[in-house]
Amino acid sequence: MRTATLGTLTVSRLGLGAMGMSGVYGAADEAESVRTIHRALDLGITFLDTAEIYGPYHNEELIGRAIKGRRDEVVLASKFGLVSHAGGGPGRLDSSPANIRTALEGSLTRLGTDHLDLYYQHRVDPKTPIEDTIGALADLVTAGKIRHVGLSEAGAGTIRRAHAVHPITALQSEYSLWTRDPEEGVLAVLRELGIGFVPYSPLGRGFLTGQIRSVDDLHDGDFRKSNPRFEGENFAHNLRLADEVRDVATQIGATPAQVALAWLLAQGDDLAPIPGTKRVARLEENAAADSVVLTAEHLQLLTDLAPPAGDHHSEAQMRMLDR
Repeated sequence: MRTATLGTLTVSRLGLGAMGMSGVYGAADEAESVRTIHRALDLGITFLDTAEIYGPYHNEELIGRAIKGRRDEVVLASKFGLVSHAGGGPGRLDSSPANIRTALEGSLTRLGTDHLDLYYQHRVDPKTPIEDTIGALADLVTAGKIRHVGLSEAGAGTIRRAHAVHPITALQSEYSLWTRDPEEGVLAVLRELGIGFVPYSPLGRGFLTGQIRSVDDLHDGDFRKSNPRFEGENFAHNLRLADEVRDVATQIGATPAQVALAWLLAQGDDLAPIPGTKRVARLEENAAADSVVLTAEHLQLLTDLAPPAGDHHSEAQMRMLDR
């Protein structure tokens, strides 16, 4: 697996998002999840992404068990800020310095490590000045408990203010063939400041794989059933876009997932997508995107795809995005 450079941090060109291993997309098989993590490491996918809110807490515990004895092989990233430890609980924005310190100690314990390679603010907290949040993270870098600082779903102004306090290594935001929001200014700011980019949901929450042909294909409890892009007429419209990706895949002898990932990888060496999966077979399919080469014609065709119908988050989740 080739590498990418996020700020001053070198990571595998493709990472592994672990959120789906904690029931967000329906029930997960823990043993298969652990096998998937081990197979990722064997394939050179060493950039693992988790968060305290996933589960909550279960995902970090799972990752901790899976990487025991292999910590030195992993670039380990987690996130804080969507759990308030002062009484608000999960789902409450809290990036106050005191909450960050509490959150980090919990994450380190669950992950079985004495440091995180990359620690992201999961969502911008409007109640806490970003300067206070980044100042607290800078202190944790000095203490050796985290190596690099990241943001998630932050807008250009917030990124600039944060980077002025302490170097930001990476921004993690949704980016894919059908979620192109970062192209509207944020990517330019990242490149100006030398900050890397980590696209999450690079496969459109599975839609771009072509495997989901009906909402009935989703298990009960799968949160995608409440995602606007998976509802009603939006679903039918977006299915046609997925079919266009499938057509390119057929032409080059790849899978739709590999084509979607190859398009992202072609956007720059300062970018490392983190497709999520809980199955070894899907992981191996995604990893093979590292060797897929798209022609200039195919890249342009994909770039010119029509936008999807529906927001990429629920209304409540969209309000949490910093723009």
